[in-house]
Amino acid sequence: MTEASPLSLQERFAPNGRCFGCGPTNERGLRIRSFATEDSQDARLVCDWTPEKHHEAFENVVNGGILGALLDCHMNWMTVFYLLKRNGLDYAPCCVTADFTVVLKRPTPLGPLRLEARVVSSVADRATIEATVTAAGKVTALGSGTFVAVKAGHPAFHRW
Repeated sequence: MTEASPLSLQERFAPNGRCFGCGPTNERGLRIRSFATEDSQDARLVCDWTPEKHHEAFENVVNGGILGALLDCHMNWMTVFYLLKRNGLDYAPCCVTADFTVVLKRPTPLGPLRLEARVVSSVADRATIEATVTAAGKVTALGSGTFVAVKAGHPAFHRW
């Protein structure tokens, strides 16, 4: 992770965000914190997050919907960071999910999780992202999706 700022991307660019998955101000949300591995458009995004008992589907297994929310938000922020760097911006473009899929490979146990995301391809205002969730050294879930930068006038514009 880059040490240039101890703040996550969410804390730096959407400090008042209330999104369930990534909003720093949502006290009942997941409040993920995503960090770039380097300060370039080639960076990957990483996030370490630990689920709590109320995130279970059943004893000691994280709910699949929670995993989907984690992946969705983390992949979206991968797009934000990528477009920011690729386009030489000094602000975070507002990105939204166009589509995403989650593949649950095996049960994800409670305990520390690592999310990693990378850009697979991009065109103009959008990027295709792939991501993983790893627990205890094993990949437990995969995510992929398309994320798009939106402009003023879009209903989700900077409403994180």
